[in-house]
Amino acid sequence: MLRLMLPALCALAILPGVARAAEDNSYLLNAGDKVEVSIWGEPAEKIERVDVLPNGYITLKLAGPVKVKGLDTAQAEKIITEKLTKYYPDPVVSVVVTEAKGNVVYVQGKVIKPGKVQMNGETDVLQALSEAGGLDKFADKDEIKLLRREGKKQKVLLVNYDDLIAGRDMSTNFELQAGDTLVVP
Repeated sequence: MLRLMLPALCALAILPGVARAAEDNSYLLNAGDKVEVSIWGEPAEKIERVDVLPNGYITLKLAGPVKVKGLDTAQAEKIITEKLTKYYPDPVVSVVVTEAKGNVVYVQGKVIKPGKVQMNGETDVLQALSEAGGLDKFADKDEIKLLRREGKKQKVLLVNYDDLIAGRDMSTNFELQAGDTLVVP
């Protein structure tokens, strides 16, 4: 009997870790995203479909401006719920990302198609360069840089393209974050 229950008990012990891992991989809202905010029990016409503005805020009829950039949907729901408690007793708020349009990186310089690259999941340096059509024949592959904002500062990360293409050292095939810029001189 214990042998039969052991796999189930192990699965239950693992579940909190799985939940934490899922939370750690939550999508963070970005400027340009489209979200739908609803309150459980309210009619469909009260659902608000709003864009995350460039300053990171959404504006809701009753809650007013709410900063959501950098938050996941659960965190946004909590803040909106707090703002709505003066209008509803115990509101149950749902925030759903309907379009992740703010999840972009930029590739500039000597690539075939410079510009925005929409990330539809985890995206690394080589994938973004591929989306940009690859390097053009005049690109300086030894000077590729990744620019990343961290608060008010900007960080420069060097990309070793030869090692990436050869598969020798993948440590500079950085996972990209929304707003990153790849510069290919």
